[in-house]
Amino acid sequence: MCGFVGFRSDKDFQSLRDALPLGTRELRHRGPDDAGLFLDEVAGVGLGHRRLSIIDLSREARQPMASADGEIHVVYNGELYNFKRLRADLEKLGHSFRTKSDTEVILEAYVQWGSGCFRKFLGMFSLAIWDRRREVLLLARDRLGIKPIYYHFKDNTFLFASELKALMAFPFFQRNLELSSIPLFLHYQYVPTPGTVFRDTFKLPPGQFLEFESGEIRTFTYWAHPSWKREETEERVSENDRIEDLDRVLTAVVRDHMVSDVPLGALLSGGIDSSLVVALMQKVDSAPLRTFSLGFREHSYDEAPFAAKVAKYLGTDHYELYLGPAGALDVIPRLAEIYDEPFADSSAIPTFLICQLARSKVTVALSGDGGDEQFAGYVRYWSTKAAVDALQHIPLRLRQAAARALCEVPVRWIERSYLPLYQFLPQRFQVMNLSNKWAGILDILRAVRTSDIYRVTICQWPENEIDQIFGAIGLRRGQYEEAFGATEGWPLLTRLMWVDQKTYLPDAMLTKVDRASMSVGLEVRVPLLDHRFLEYTSALPENIKYRGGKGKYLLKKVLARYLPVALFERPKKGFGVPLGEWLRTGLRELLLDHLSFDRIKKEGLFDPATVERKVREHLAAKANHQYQLWPLLVWEMWRERWLSQ
Repeated sequence: MCGFVGFRSDKDFQSLRDALPLGTRELRHRGPDDAGLFLDEVAGVGLGHRRLSIIDLSREARQPMASADGEIHVVYNGELYNFKRLRADLEKLGHSFRTKSDTEVILEAYVQWGSGCFRKFLGMFSLAIWDRRREVLLLARDRLGIKPIYYHFKDNTFLFASELKALMAFPFFQRNLELSSIPLFLHYQYVPTPGTVFRDTFKLPPGQFLEFESGEIRTFTYWAHPSWKREETEERVSENDRIEDLDRVLTAVVRDHMVSDVPLGALLSGGIDSSLVVALMQKVDSAPLRTFSLGFREHSYDEAPFAAKVAKYLGTDHYELYLGPAGALDVIPRLAEIYDEPFADSSAIPTFLICQLARSKVTVALSGDGGDEQFAGYVRYWSTKAAVDALQHIPLRLRQAAARALCEVPVRWIERSYLPLYQFLPQRFQVMNLSNKWAGILDILRAVRTSDIYRVTICQWPENEIDQIFGAIGLRRGQYEEAFGATEGWPLLTRLMWVDQKTYLPDAMLTKVDRASMSVGLEVRVPLLDHRFLEYTSALPENIKYRGGKGKYLLKKVLARYLPVALFERPKKGFGVPLGEWLRTGLRELLLDHLSFDRIKKEGLFDPATVERKVREHLAAKANHQYQLWPLLVWEMWRERWLSQ
């Protein structure tokens, strides 16, 4: 795992050349083991690289790496799990190799197949190739978006990097806000692909490659997300056969993900996904495995005891760390540096800490991320299904009229009453007070489309409140709406999972894990997001994933081969933090400082009266505004770090 940065321009080569080492240095956390530069003054090209040595630790494998004739150079971040098989194929075609690295396999694969090589790669990667023969610069990103790549284009100068902070090291780069991204950040807690927080700056979408030639950008899709289609043999395949197939496929994927020349471990929450990954790692290699988990002093959030039981049963060398407000306070000031674009998923805090713990013992760790999005594991899927099932026979006009009438009912009148729709709200509503729950129910009643109902379960700031706090820019439509449009007529849960795989997974989950892990020089691999596995699970019928009101039916059946059911069959907690309480206690002063009326007014982006009211109500425990205050706090910390210079 590594980091890279580079440029191509026909202007001011001297200035860009001088800035390249600075941009490279900004990525040293991604690659603490080595650094390298390549410059082509005639073409106006520069490449910088930081290396975390995983495969072939020798200096011969350093980057940027050149082809034998010196006409092609590559910088690369990631791992190819099939590089040995590709190498053998290329050797049969006449290619020779001077290293044992997967980087050289990428280089020779491009020499042989051009941009067609990307379809042959199995793994996680982002990369840049300078092809001097064609005078073309290429960027490419893996199919699921596990590894990041940003680019900036203005005045015929093209910059690219693994992280935004490397782009900001160039004097040419102007930190002008893309104002339409701010409401999207408040709404989703991240800025959706392909946009970023800055103008003229973009994320390359998953499964795509880009060519920059003669001042023009062309993008191509080399892999399309698998679409749903009914399996014709669905009724003729036995459950036992499905269990056997899933076990076989996932075992092969886990085996591929365990290739490494450095110590390897696993992140273990004690949940279904991570427990299955660890069990299969033990199956593939019986050598003692190191596992890592994080616990919370607040009992309702703590899964560490379950992880410890799983580790004991599987016989791993287990390490754990407990987190409280003091530990969170130590991490929070670092978040703006780690996530150099506003990112408000509060589980970034424990993710960073467990990665830090793992890095003290290993260089590579496997995780269970991706199982929820393929086997209907999120409570919000079940909540949306329950709401849609309950409301589909009630005319929209009647529902909206009821919502208007219920808006007039004082919350205190129903405080002790049973709310018929309460059971349909997602888990995050359970920590809210009654007024927040009531607002969520009313939003569901008003919803016109399934996408509107699902939006209630995932958005932080509702659209109407964004207009109130931020003004009339409005919420720009994008990938979320496009994904729902592309899945019209699909089974509901399949539709929701596909939308998450296209949006939430790369922009939130994988971004969180990549930045947290790479900030401490740890490579995290996600075998459940191997594209071969996702293509396999996409063809499975919905009723083998979700049954009896719960998800992960088939995964549980496979895991039961390796663990007693009592060790993993329990209510899902996720990887959240007790943020609402922390904001009232250990983070209170940070909240009051960064979200003060005067500070918000001086910045001029948000309505200070609305922010002040939210802060006051939350601190007085009159409402739980944690999901709205946290993005604002993250924004202010990010602005202080990156815009105040």
